[in-house]
Amino acid sequence: MISVVVVDDHPVVHAGVRAWCALADPPIEVVAWGTDVSVAWLPPGAGADVVVLDLQLDVTGPAYGNLKRLVDAGRQVIVYSMRADRETVLTCLDIGAFTYLTKVEGEEHLVGAITAAVAAAPYTPPALSGAFGTDDRPHRPRLSPRETEVLLEWFHCESKEMVARRLHLTVHRVNSCLERVRVKYANVGREAPTKAALVARALQDGLITTDEL
Repeated sequence: MISVVVVDDHPVVHAGVRAWCALADPPIEVVAWGTDVSVAWLPPGAGADVVVLDLQLDVTGPAYGNLKRLVDAGRQVIVYSMRADRETVLTCLDIGAFTYLTKVEGEEHLVGAITAAVAAAPYTPPALSGAFGTDDRPHRPRLSPRETEVLLEWFHCESKEMVARRLHLTVHRVNSCLERVRVKYANVGREAPTKAALVARALQDGLITTDEL
């Protein structure tokens, strides 16, 4: 069973997420919940597959420290927030959140995102799609035509071996292209260690649209 820990200031959110997860098919177990991120670091929350995290606020706006520490520890984090502004959404993705949902998007998208996070499959809810579509920030890596071709083909293939066959390349060449793409994103401060993260970066940069996935 998929396990989740919920970090949110409001008890009503804890109750709602627990109810939605219990009704999911298959059911999702919320193993811990609380108002402080410590519930994600201590048992049983420390072993949860997914962290559903509301952004805490400080005097300057969203506080991203908890998100970064969780991501750096290898946790799959879904940011679940009332904030829907583009800069907050994209900053969370750049830090490494699996995806970003606003609380108006409800049960269907939260359950879908949790399931996708465990499977490391891309998930783009409406608010995130809108943020990608208006992302005009300048720090985008310069990918070569071959790197772009390999990257986009990989999004539609189950394996790198299949990409190699379709593009008439060696698997070594495919791996090299993808590794260079990861390095280029890391060099502009937008690390993408997983396939899901690379999909998010490609969506942000307009290399692919949600309809093409």
